[in-house]
Amino acid sequence: MDWDLYLLLVPGLLFFLLFKYVPMWGVVIAFQDYSPFKGVLHSDWVGLKHFVNLFTYDKFWAIFRNTILISFYNLIFFFPAPILLALLLNELRISWFKRSVQTIIYLPHFISWVVVAGMTYLILGTQGGIVNELIQASGGEKVAFLTTPEYFRTLIVSQSIWKEAGWGTIIFLAALSGVDTQLYEAAIVDGAGRWRQLWHITLPAIRSTILILLILRLGNILDVGFEHIFLMLNSTVNSVGDVFETYVYREGLIGGKFSYTTAVGLFKSLVGLVLVAGANWLSQKFGEEGVF
Repeated sequence: MDWDLYLLLVPGLLFFLLFKYVPMWGVVIAFQDYSPFKGVLHSDWVGLKHFVNLFTYDKFWAIFRNTILISFYNLIFFFPAPILLALLLNELRISWFKRSVQTIIYLPHFISWVVVAGMTYLILGTQGGIVNELIQASGGEKVAFLTTPEYFRTLIVSQSIWKEAGWGTIIFLAALSGVDTQLYEAAIVDGAGRWRQLWHITLPAIRSTILILLILRLGNILDVGFEHIFLMLNSTVNSVGDVFETYVYREGLIGGKFSYTTAVGLFKSLVGLVLVAGANWLSQKFGEEGVF
């Protein structure tokens, strides 16, 4: 046996064991009144008390709606963006120009959300924001982009597209690189133009990749990114921007309700599990491979 190759697996296995599987046992505190002084083994068991408190919380449905809507908008507008970018890049024939464009659209991924939020305030802020200064200079009135609830979700999705869409093209470009070029040559001989080649060759070639990533995305439907939302949230947009992550931050880290917020996290995980299993079943029902 090639023991040296198996040894290469050890660091990865240890990582998942220590940081993924072992912490999973911590979900038991969702059914306890956990006390750091008593520990997991000696804290009092309370059953489904924290889940009942969560579902009877007067703002639960508002938080649930905000989370679902932001995730839905990301699914509709952000998820297709890397696919479109990958298809456009795939059509470029000048290699140096293609590599330059790829580098440019990858760069925002390496910028932290703190910097992105700061840039957004500099561009759209009412006090010295570039856009509002231009609006005022042209005779208009300043627009409160950052404190108007109607703009919040659009702003969040737009930031996500700008920052991560370019990085997301990597997987799709890799899938496109595996398409047999003879298929395109045969299509050209048959008189197919670019659009027909795209529809009948390119898209079917990456369909399985798109479906797998979509299924995995559904598993995180209640995760919209704490840091991103937290940095853009303020009291004026709290009604449309307060999501489970920010709620868990307030109740868990600030309020010290560890058991309660663990119950919130377990609820989110169960919703994601159901959606992934359902989407995977539908995918296989229509003849696709699915995730498992």
